[in-house]
Amino acid sequence: MKLSTTIDAKTWNSPSLFIKSLLLKNKAILHVTRLFSLNHIMAKQEMTTLFQPIMDVQSNKTFAFEALNRPFQTNLFKNPDIFYEFVGTTNRVFLFECLCRNLSLIRYDARRQQMASNKNFTLFINIHPNILLDKNYHSGETLALLKSLNIEPEQVVFELTERSAVIDFEEFSRVLSHYRAQGFRIAVDDVGSGYNSLKTLIYLKPEFIKLDRSLIQNINDHPAQQQLLTVILNYAIQSGTKVIAEGIETKEEYEFIQSAGVHYAQGYAIGRPAEKLAHAKSPLMP
Repeated sequence: MKLSTTIDAKTWNSPSLFIKSLLLKNKAILHVTRLFSLNHIMAKQEMTTLFQPIMDVQSNKTFAFEALNRPFQTNLFKNPDIFYEFVGTTNRVFLFECLCRNLSLIRYDARRQQMASNKNFTLFINIHPNILLDKNYHSGETLALLKSLNIEPEQVVFELTERSAVIDFEEFSRVLSHYRAQGFRIAVDDVGSGYNSLKTLIYLKPEFIKLDRSLIQNINDHPAQQQLLTVILNYAIQSGTKVIAEGIETKEEYEFIQSAGVHYAQGYAIGRPAEKLAHAKSPLMP
């Protein structure tokens, strides 16, 4: 990107145009600076991978972990949301997603080797739907990596983010069938927060439904949220889908979703994201 440093006479004589020009130039400079930083982060793999436990609500045992990749904090990217929003504006999305997928698997394998207990957990990996549709994405590379790490495809769940990005649901359903044939499973997150939730569930038929925090927060005190949960659970029973309640932060929320028949739970009350694999803990236990 070539940045012009000159300002014409018309702009000089108009304060509003002058300010607008400066803002545009500063925005362009910030974009280029962040792009250089992103390239550096990817080249040096300056990412922290955290793992948050997911609990089997009925047995109170750890069922899975969700891998969460976070960049080292800098003045350019003060929080992960800013960072990921920027990545989405670049042409590095595909390469970055592949990097995160590999880091998640490799670091998960290293962490599970440090555990003395059962190591056959399920691993949830966040992935943008467009990556699975991209012809440059070769699932064979993931299978080869899994084989080298002694991880079965059945232990990996692709958790779809940015569901609104799915436009051609029939084509996407066909693509997912390809990955399912290899053993991978699919999760759809943020269900209950709006967007295309129902259409997504009908067409993609995920093995896991992750309920949005907005539906779970204080659900023990809100009948409307409870009714929506009942509808989703009834659908899950009929379709053979498992339900995961995200964002559990209180004992009361956990008690309610447990009594309602939700299969799995995730949230700070159960276990915070950490670099090491730490077992989930029921909020009901001392």
